[in-house]
Amino acid sequence: MLTEELTMTNHALKEWAVAINALETGKTIMLLRKGGIHERHGRFEVDHKQILLYPTFEHQQPFLLKPEYANLVIPVTPGWRPETVRISSWAEITDIFPVSEESIVNALLPFHLWNEYFISDRLKWKPRQPLYILLLRTYKLPQEQEIPYYPKYGGCKSWIDLAQPISLKGAEPILSSSVYTQLVTQIRNIVSDELYAPYI
Repeated sequence: MLTEELTMTNHALKEWAVAINALETGKTIMLLRKGGIHERHGRFEVDHKQILLYPTFEHQQPFLLKPEYANLVIPVTPGWRPETVRISSWAEITDIFPVSEESIVNALLPFHLWNEYFISDRLKWKPRQPLYILLLRTYKLPQEQEIPYYPKYGGCKSWIDLAQPISLKGAEPILSSSVYTQLVTQIRNIVSDELYAPYI
């Protein structure tokens, strides 16, 4: 699925640690986003499609997750900040689907870790913006990288640049090409061809 060989990057996507764990264990290939997506020449794109996965802990809300994932959330105190951050994977964003219909997002429930309340809440927030379905092919780094935390990594922004790039050499895909392609096809069929906006 890689469109070009990338050996290192400092571009990262912040996501709940529980979601990154699900990506790294092959339990999902899907993230949901409201911001950071742009439309260019009729395609929906992100600034960087090959990104490190940066785990966050402070805003994880168990009540927005399915029970089997809610139990995995490690609670932290308000205002908590880590001294270091552990990066153990990167991903290629292969597909982006803009969705505004709650029925379509609900039909995708088997493919992600959030519950119906989260979906309803996300669709109601900034209702003029669609909810973007991101499909990620995740790769596990050969060694977990522990990096220092900087205040510039904090805040509500999802897309950040790390102070130093991390090597991607030796990373192995979590799912085989055939399994990943099969999942993408199933999701694409639910979303329908009219809404399908591949990131190529």
